[in-house]
Amino acid sequence: MNSDARAESAEIKGASGRREESGQDLDGKTGSSLQRWVPLGILVLGLAAFFALDLDEYVSFQTLADNRDWLQMQVADHLLVTALVYAVIYALVVAFSLPGGAIMTITGGFLFGTFFGGSVTVIAATIGSVAVFLAARTALGDVLRSRTGGALARMEEGFKESAFNYMLVLRLIPIFPFVVVNIVPALLGVSLRTYFFGTLIGIIPGTFVYASVGAGVGALFDRGQVPDLGIIFEWSILGPLLGLSALALLPVIHRRFKKKDA
Repeated sequence: MNSDARAESAEIKGASGRREESGQDLDGKTGSSLQRWVPLGILVLGLAAFFALDLDEYVSFQTLADNRDWLQMQVADHLLVTALVYAVIYALVVAFSLPGGAIMTITGGFLFGTFFGGSVTVIAATIGSVAVFLAARTALGDVLRSRTGGALARMEEGFKESAFNYMLVLRLIPIFPFVVVNIVPALLGVSLRTYFFGTLIGIIPGTFVYASVGAGVGALFDRGQVPDLGIIFEWSILGPLLGLSALALLPVIHRRFKKKDA
């Protein structure tokens, strides 16, 4: 084989190798992109299955009232196991963004009392929230950044300056839907550590309010009544929550004025 023929053969092999390498890179990127959507896809499918199987009918005060004796017997005989089962179910409810979080919290207070029930609920709700946060950050973060350009980056910069304070406010004030507060920080680049502690601390007041309602729900059932889920919006409760939110914002306001003066 002459030198021209050998050079042509080498060029063909090189081009073929580059095409194969390019194809492998493309397949790798495609596979990686699809994998990022798997956690969020599982959560969405779980939410769809919940309604398709009519499981929402079981998340009600009527179900709690009908099974109160059996549930109390399980708590009396197997306290730790029952608390663990409750925590797992609660974490799944939050992770799959299922309705009935307030009813579940009241159930925790009914079964385990205000302090223990509220504590288990706070831990379970935080774990479920972290699952949503990680799924949203993995699947949606890069997509939104590529489509919004610098707008999201500017929002991230402003939010991340005082991320922990903002997280406390979002968790303390009950007007923000829980599922929205689970997802938005993931899109704004909040660190997992900040999100975890902001959620853990921020949901304590509201959780214990509902747990305390649950601790006395048996008397309501005896009278044929059910708890008022709107109790969190009564001024005697909402006022202190707004006060705590204002305290959480004080460092943010101070930093803004300090930066303005500088």
